[in-house]
Amino acid sequence: MPKEQGEKVVATNRKARHDYHIEDTFECGLSLVGTEVKALRLGKASLVDGWAQIVDGEMWMESVHIPEYTQGTWTNHATRRKRKLLLHRAEIIKISHRIHDGGYTLVPLKIYFKDGRAKVELAIAKGKKDYDKRHTLREKEDKREAERAMKSKRLRGE
Repeated sequence: MPKEQGEKVVATNRKARHDYHIEDTFECGLSLVGTEVKALRLGKASLVDGWAQIVDGEMWMESVHIPEYTQGTWTNHATRRKRKLLLHRAEIIKISHRIHDGGYTLVPLKIYFKDGRAKVELAIAKGKKDYDKRHTLREKEDKREAERAMKSKRLRGE
């Protein structure tokens, strides 16, 4: 069987970009059991409530929902179990220093397969206030309206 090439995105956390200011991102390996890999290959996962933490020098991801594999038997996995993230020790130390500075959290942005291996894009993020969210939405709407107006002017030939 040929080895998979490229990147196949399984799930993205669009809500994270709305709720957080993304400071930095890291690519982490993901330690999974067999039925979790099969469920991910079907393209089913939810990162909405997901977060990560460092416990005893190891990185763990929690509250990420990977549904049970329908063809699985008694070996099926728990849907919201803690999953270990695979990073180099230096990266874990760097992340822990950034988080302990205050106000930062670890948020998964997307799960994907890269050359056949499950990966997670993890972000160091700071929570947005409500007024920041409104400001971001207003900027997005203003930009969309300006593009719409310019497009209509071009179509009219002005």
